[in-house]
Amino acid sequence: MSLDTLPTVGGPSLVQERRLVTAIPGPRSQELLDRKAAAVASGVGHTVPIHAVAAGGGVVVDADGNSLIDLGAGIAVTSVGNAHPAVVKAVQDQVVAFTHTCFMVSPYDSYVAVAEALNRLTPGDHEKKSALFNSGAEAVENAVKIARKHTGRQAVVAFDHAYHGRTNLTMALTAKNMPYKSGFGPFAAEVYRAPLSYPFRDGLTGPEAAAKAISLIEKQVGAENLAAVIIEPIQGEGGFIVPADGFLNAIVDWCRDNGVVFIADEVQSGFARTGAMFASELFGIVPDLVTTAKGIAGGLPLAAVTGRAEIMDATHTGGLGGTYGGNPIACAAALASIDAFENEGFLERAQQIGELLTRRLHELQANDPRVGDVRGHGAMIAAEFVDPTTGAPDAALTSAVAKAAIAEGVIVLTCGTYGNVIRFLPPLSIGDELLNEGLDVVAAALSRN
Repeated sequence: MSLDTLPTVGGPSLVQERRLVTAIPGPRSQELLDRKAAAVASGVGHTVPIHAVAAGGGVVVDADGNSLIDLGAGIAVTSVGNAHPAVVKAVQDQVVAFTHTCFMVSPYDSYVAVAEALNRLTPGDHEKKSALFNSGAEAVENAVKIARKHTGRQAVVAFDHAYHGRTNLTMALTAKNMPYKSGFGPFAAEVYRAPLSYPFRDGLTGPEAAAKAISLIEKQVGAENLAAVIIEPIQGEGGFIVPADGFLNAIVDWCRDNGVVFIADEVQSGFARTGAMFASELFGIVPDLVTTAKGIAGGLPLAAVTGRAEIMDATHTGGLGGTYGGNPIACAAALASIDAFENEGFLERAQQIGELLTRRLHELQANDPRVGDVRGHGAMIAAEFVDPTTGAPDAALTSAVAKAAIAEGVIVLTCGTYGNVIRFLPPLSIGDELLNEGLDVVAAALSRN
């Protein structure tokens, strides 16, 4: 297939098939990668060596005509599918009207409408308010600012294996050194780390793990000094770790008893990804503040902090904002995406994807002891790879399986503190046939390594 015959747009109209016309990377993709090496800072890496030209449904098409099954969704961003028709139209209409005024200069309706939707959709029936930003890291940083202003305290507790972003403060909150933190310090002060519930490795019940974490917080930080506890209800980069039942509830209760703001980082787990609109709902918790991004706007950069009105309003006028925060184009995309989440069956589809992924991966686990754990909810499922004798993390196997799957036309992403987890984050628009085929390729890659 020549580049001239490739579709000029993506979206669900793309042929939904895995198709390998060349080896990956093909010659045209390699041309772009050569240009990237010459023009782009080497610190900006890439996982899949292709030159993407179109995407939609459950596939990404490259410049050589290869069509890859997408099990990554741009790291949980294109949950409603790439180039969803309603998102495309909303963006086009907004671009014609105006591209920017800065909400802090000349406000506009779509920012307010996104805030209203977030206030309605996030867990809890209390009065809420929202503020919009550009990225997950920016949302997390502002959530900490808000919590500190509200409480008059400075300390913040994050957890083992956490990932919260790449800014200076969020690097301090993030646990993993490489590639996120190494050489970039010193980091923001008054950030402390507590042990997470990790059922596969710690053997503790949720209440036991929570008691361990709370004891450390009380002894090493002190509740009277603590502004906020921040946690991903289901961890993302840390390895899709799902805490044992009761862990999050106990942490929330302790925060309530001690006037500490509980922040749920739902940047990766939010917006139908787990089969609930927000992962917090799966555990029956109501956060004080929720940070969102990734899946919120169908691929456009947008993020938010949503929370209790009295906490959100603690900050002085002008203390929150940014030039591009709540850009009108991104807000238009978010409103179209939120409508799709609510009215096009994406919650149910995430649950179906979760059932299929879990069943297939448990079948794989039953026949290969190197698959140590299968965990997650909805379309946020992971497999942890281990040495079958010792249970030690096997990062080399994980990397080999991922690279082999990509070479065969299936986009998969690795994660985990130990680099031994493959995470499955397909767009919710993917069909069962493609999803099963992608898992067939992963299984074959495992069998060859």
